[in-house]
Formats: sequence, C-alpha cells, structure tokens
Amino acid sequence: MAADDGPGVTYTAARAVLRPALRVTSRHRWSGQAHVPRQGGCIVVSNHLSHADPLPLADFLDAAGRYPRFLGKAELFDVRVMGRLLRDAGQIPVQRESEYAGAALSAATEAVRSGECVVVYPEGTLTRDPALWPMVGKTGAARIWWQTRCPVIPVAQWGPQELLAPYGRVPQVWRRPVMHVTAGAALSLPTDEPPHYGQLTAEIMSSLRVLLATLRGVDPPTSVFDPRASDLPRTGNPRKNRRHRRKPALEGPDDEGTT
Repeated sequence: MAADDGPGVTYTAARAVLRPALRVTSRHRWSGQAHVPRQGGCIVVSNHLSHADPLPLADFLDAAGRYPRFLGKAELFDVRVMGRLLRDAGQIPVQRESEYAGAALSAATEAVRSGECVVVYPEGTLTRDPALWPMVGKTGAARIWWQTRCPVIPVAQWGPQELLAPYGRVPQVWRRPVMHVTAGAALSLPTDEPPHYGQLTAEIMSSLRVLLATLRGVDPPTSVFDPRASDLPRTGNPRKNRRHRRKPALEGPDDEGTT
C-alpha cells in the first residue's frame, strides 16, 4: 500500500466504528501531536501496556493527520475475520521468535521509505515490568531507522491498562478511564558506523521511560526490567504455567514490535 493510496475503505470503516466507541468508553488527554510529522515516512515507537492500547494510539495518530500501520503478532492475522480486516487495513504481521520475523521488518522498512507512518512496539510484547514501565527493548525499530533515516517519534501512553488490564479479557468500560497519550520530539540518534543497535534501542527506550514518567508524575526507575534475565515466557501471558512456555525457534534480533 503506497502512501498516496490513503487509508482505504477498511481503515475508514473501522475508524467510523471505533472512534465513537472510544469516546463512549474512555476519555482522552493528548499532547505533543505537533511532533508527529504531517507527511513523509516516520517510525512511531510506543510503550505497550494492554491489548487495548493500539486503539487510543491509532486514534491519536489519526487525529494528528497520519494513517498508522502497526506491526502486529501473526496470530491475530490467523483469526478469520480479524485477520482479513487487519490485512485490508494494511497492518503488518510479525512471526515472533522465528526465522521469519525479519520479513516484517523488511515490509515496515519499505513502508517507511514510501512515506508511511509505521508503529513499532520496541518491547515486542506487553511489558512484564511489575510497575508497567517499559522493559529492555528489541532492536527492530533501530534497524528500521538505520535503513531509512526517517524520524523516530516516541509516544508514551498511560491509561489503556485501566480500560483493559494486561492480558485481560473484559474491558472496564463503565469506568471511562482517561487515555493519556503524548508524543515527544523526533529522536537524535547516533550515526556511528557500524551501527550499535543495542545502544540505539537503549536510547529509544530511555525516551519512552522519560515521557511515561511525565504522564505518571513520578521519576522513572533507575533499573530496567529485562525479561531475558527472568523466568517469564518471552511472549504471551506470563501468568500461564512457566514450565510450559514456548522456547523460541530462533533467537533473532529482528523479532520486534508486536502486541
């Protein structure tokens, strides 16, 4: 889908349904939309609190004049109706923790090069941090940036977890929680060669923690939760029996940016 094609019928229809639903079930407080480029390729990076947070994030970006394309876990695209809608809306499936994960990054890179707004969750899954701070990130967003040199826009969210708890199934719609979303200025990332993707990713994640601290009105933590140093499963619901967690078929650096 080229940037000139616009959002398409499926995205427009979904927006017509979901935006009023969000207005009924939640409130929003937005800031920093001026930092989102009105045109041209860009990479939006965000923290990941809840399976509900792509909705307020998409709403925020849409209101800023951008049609967002998300990297999402491939399992969602296997659901008959949902998968068709996601594909028709131009979203990008990711085969997490597999040798095929790099294909999603290639698709995302081409989309950014063609002038589109691509959304990446650098943690690759919902945060496992007990206090819901951003974890150690994966390198996909940094790799897309290195290949495109298009702006990386950090966007922090706080509130979607009040609408739908992490890995929850029943949204708390009667609470009408506030969806706080704020964008920061495009990041100034080091251009040393060869690229140090770990360093680039650390800077991206640091920017998200600082933005989130502003939303929460507290100082960010001095240490960062690293899921690789825990016995939690790398993806999926960490409350499930850890002894049955799936081990990755291939631990690759390109597995990145999914829900």
